[in-house]
Amino acid sequence: MKHEISETTDLTHCHALRRTVFIEEQNVSEADEMDGLDAEAIHLIATCDGAPVGTARLLIRGETGKIGRVAVLREHRGTGLGAAIMRQAEAALRSRPGVTRLYLSAQTHALRFYEKLGYSAYGPEYDDAGIPHRDMEKRLDR
Repeated sequence: MKHEISETTDLTHCHALRRTVFIEEQNVSEADEMDGLDAEAIHLIATCDGAPVGTARLLIRGETGKIGRVAVLREHRGTGLGAAIMRQAEAALRSRPGVTRLYLSAQTHALRFYEKLGYSAYGPEYDDAGIPHRDMEKRLDR
């Protein structure tokens, strides 16, 4: 399986992937998922043989780059695609001037995945759209 990841301004596939993973699989409400922040974000799309299979959304808030809406179709999980999307997200944010910190809100079942990528959890567990989460961060070396 050869995956390719790139930035995109066409959100059709990003929204379809997020709908499949978050709304259909995880029962997140459409109102929670489609939060109105997409227009100001950087979007990544991952494809396999031309078909969309993963996505992520990046927001910049001052010196903090927020990585969110990381979604990989079930049949592509465990292939390394999620880690590849995260590396691409980090590279995209690292290339933006002034970004020194990466932040994400991790579903607690995925904490180990993000820890392996160098993120550290902080603060208490909290509920987001009915799913337990923890905040995580990673400092960028400049």
